[in-house]
Amino acid sequence: MPLRLYNTLTKSLQPLVPIDPANLTFYTCGPTVYDDAHIGNFRSFLAADLLRRWLESPLCELTTREGTAHRAPAGRRVTHVMNITDVGHMTDDAAGGEHGEDRMAVAGQRLLEAKKSGRLPANVEIDPRNPHQIAAFYADRFVEDARRLGLKVALEAQHDPTLMPRATANIGDAAGTRGMTGMIRRLIERGHAYAVGPGDPGGGGGGQTVYFAVTTFDAYGALSGNTLDRLREGAGGRISEQNQSGKRHPADFLLWKSDPSHLMKWPSPWGEGYPGWHIECSVMSAARLRPDLLGPGGEGGGVGELPDGQPIIDVHSGGEDNIFPHHECEIAQSCAAFNSPRGSGPYAAMWFHPRFLLVEGDKMSKSKGNFFTARDLFEKGVEPAALRLELIRTHYRSNANFTMQGLTDSQRLVDRWRRFAEAAPGGGAATNDSARSEAAQEAARAFADAMHDDLNIAGAIAAVNTFVGFTASPTAEDIQLLRTIDAVLGVLDLERPAQAQTDIGVFLGGLAPDPAVVARLEDRAAARRGKDFKRSDAIRDELLAMGYAIKDAAGGKVEVSRA
Repeated sequence: MPLRLYNTLTKSLQPLVPIDPANLTFYTCGPTVYDDAHIGNFRSFLAADLLRRWLESPLCELTTREGTAHRAPAGRRVTHVMNITDVGHMTDDAAGGEHGEDRMAVAGQRLLEAKKSGRLPANVEIDPRNPHQIAAFYADRFVEDARRLGLKVALEAQHDPTLMPRATANIGDAAGTRGMTGMIRRLIERGHAYAVGPGDPGGGGGGQTVYFAVTTFDAYGALSGNTLDRLREGAGGRISEQNQSGKRHPADFLLWKSDPSHLMKWPSPWGEGYPGWHIECSVMSAARLRPDLLGPGGEGGGVGELPDGQPIIDVHSGGEDNIFPHHECEIAQSCAAFNSPRGSGPYAAMWFHPRFLLVEGDKMSKSKGNFFTARDLFEKGVEPAALRLELIRTHYRSNANFTMQGLTDSQRLVDRWRRFAEAAPGGGAATNDSARSEAAQEAARAFADAMHDDLNIAGAIAAVNTFVGFTASPTAEDIQLLRTIDAVLGVLDLERPAQAQTDIGVFLGGLAPDPAVVARLEDRAAARRGKDFKRSDAIRDELLAMGYAIKDAAGGKVEVSRA
């Protein structure tokens, strides 16, 4: 059964039919770097990473445009791009992006307060008044966290930075020949956008503001279900009265805002200012994934166009909060620029939107004390593999509930799989043991069936656990199968915290030595020296009830792990 996913655009489960099944194009809306990314952000990014890894797997089967199955025993190529939004947008992005506070200024004030109070790390040198330094500071921290969590696009970007483009590097020029200003100029020329204002490109008269004209794109609203009539009435609180002056329709959205006073600003044909939020992703996705549409050197004027209805890329992902207005607007401006004149294409063949993350059953909030960044948890000793598994093991179309107990359970699973993967091969040749061979084949089939079924991750993990539980003495072939599966799950090779040791205990999996545990280990050692094995077993049971498993190791020490 080939892969079927839920497409937000069609509101249905359907096969993923790529443009070229051997070479897929995948774009993910990445972070806005005004603060550290929280675990809810990473839930969405890791769901996209899981999908990307599955598409690359030799176990994955896709559907071609001719309706046949496409298998790639050696894997297939997925070019995955994730942007970094390092432009200082306004805090009212949802209502138009023209008013509110500058997000970089807000971040700068927060960093200034942290610097004054000594809460910034000692080795950090940053000027809180410099927006480019602020953006670079948070971007670097995001990439570091993403790599620790095994996000493949972040790992690959070490060697190919174009896979994680920065918005500030794609603004364009004053003449509107490339980048964002080039694409905006193209939209104006094609009748999909218009400029309002005094028309002084130098900004002396205030410059001009450019909007996309939503009435020129017939399919506007198809992704989110918002009709233009509803948007005219201000449905969902998305229309702000102060943003309406000069617009032809209340839902027309910002492409360029001339504002010489803005903290981060660039020259353009319409005056010095900054781009709208939505235009960034259209340009950055095309620049890396479809440079043929932008023209030589990324020129926004383009050298070609696609017929109406033909996707520009294969997969586009982002959190469910991106559906409207961000992704709705991306579809409109990308198809208007790159599909034939009226533009009605879907932009992406598949729209993939993971749902929100709750923490202990409640919405994440700093005031409630349940707000976590990835690095918060790393600093508490949480292992990246356990956090990754906990964030991916709930189906992407269900709200995930992050709990500390769930994190402990995920660590146990990782530890179990690692013991299997690191076991010395035994049990004879797999080909001589029909039951073992059948178990491995069934595990591969069950894992693939689950992943093909809209990324049924619970079913996939169950298949792994069944296989590991059945296979008491894994062979080299068994271990290789687990490695093939883990190339999708991505947990076994992530960094492990250094082992903490005491005179008697070796604490594994990021555990810190607990005085109560150490005391029991010493009592147990004394009981064993006195041959009081009943007492020794009782202490083992006490530790198990406390959530710790122990194993005697060489040198008289005891390994302590989560039970």
